[in-house]
Amino acid sequence: MRVAMFTETFLPSTDGVVTRLLATLPELGRLGHEVLVLAPDGGPTEYAGARVEGFPGKPFFLYPDKRVIWPRARALDLLREFQPDLIHTVNPVVFGLGAILASRRINVPLVASYHTHFPHFAEVYGYRWMTGPIWTYMRFLHNRATINLCTSESARQDLVRHGFRRVRVWDHGVDLDRFRPKPTDPAMRRRLSGGAPGRTVLLYVGRLAPEKQIERLLPLVKGGSDVTLAFVGDGPCRPQLEQLFAGTPTVFIGYLKGEDLVSAYTSADAFVFPSTMETLGLVLLEAMACGLPVIAARSAPTLHLVGEGAGVLYDADDPASLSAAVHRLRDEDGLQARLADGSRRAGARRGWEAPTRQLTGYYREALQYAAAGIEARQLVSGDTGAGGF
Repeated sequence: MRVAMFTETFLPSTDGVVTRLLATLPELGRLGHEVLVLAPDGGPTEYAGARVEGFPGKPFFLYPDKRVIWPRARALDLLREFQPDLIHTVNPVVFGLGAILASRRINVPLVASYHTHFPHFAEVYGYRWMTGPIWTYMRFLHNRATINLCTSESARQDLVRHGFRRVRVWDHGVDLDRFRPKPTDPAMRRRLSGGAPGRTVLLYVGRLAPEKQIERLLPLVKGGSDVTLAFVGDGPCRPQLEQLFAGTPTVFIGYLKGEDLVSAYTSADAFVFPSTMETLGLVLLEAMACGLPVIAARSAPTLHLVGEGAGVLYDADDPASLSAAVHRLRDEDGLQARLADGSRRAGARRGWEAPTRQLTGYYREALQYAAAGIEARQLVSGDTGAGGF
């Protein structure tokens, strides 16, 4: 199968969408599929056997390291040369609009995948009035696709409630060759703990951005707490967070990659996840694959991924609930070891091969409808997304 992927974000950027693509492309290659990636420029021209074509863009004002790419005629020329069997637009916003237009111009089916709750982010960034228009726009984009994908059952239900059609769940995965249990690295432990390795070290990995709700962790390190927070990652909120957490046992590490990131996971006492706005949270899977217990704000995705077997869930709106979760993990006899084992076992079941085979199944489903001469605009409006057309 020949697949053309449009993505609004790619290397050298780092986020959950890029992580999923970097895991999926090698699996698609191993399964014998050819892939053309159309992405922001500045990254590699090839990845895992997939050809990558870059397009210039302008920095997005909320995320200067992300760029907005407008649809360009060059993309259509590349598609005509590549002759894809189908187009997959990943997290379409602006560049993805070009994927929709191109799929109709060259008459191939379109698969669209939804990874980021942009309408929810509008509220966090102070643009509540934009929530309705954003839902309308996202629905307009996605309902032009033959099949829509999302990353969890809770996200699927949310999309269906907002009028998205033909929605399927594209399961999650984690690189099990890379993220795995290993002994604590004493040097990394000292780094994460700010030079006090005997303290309880809670690790956060991810972007430092408003939608991550990191400020809710502040009560953990106030008032003489024996907990140290280690933040691995960077983002637009880092200056404000450094000011907010000033004078507390908090360490801002910045981005880590490769074995350094794995060492961070395996050298902390628990992974803390405060956000309730994620469609999934791939960092949860990375932590679990490394055998790190999880302390997560209760939400539909965390209930699905973590439950009580791999971590402790708390009420995101109740600071006392968060503190109680930390104390329970630390003080309840044998709990940390049991959760570490449950986390490791749960993470070990989530490699990328099965989700990629599932993805190619959705591709084949889209091709079957194309072969039958059925286009997205012809499909019945009453489809709930749970079954067929």
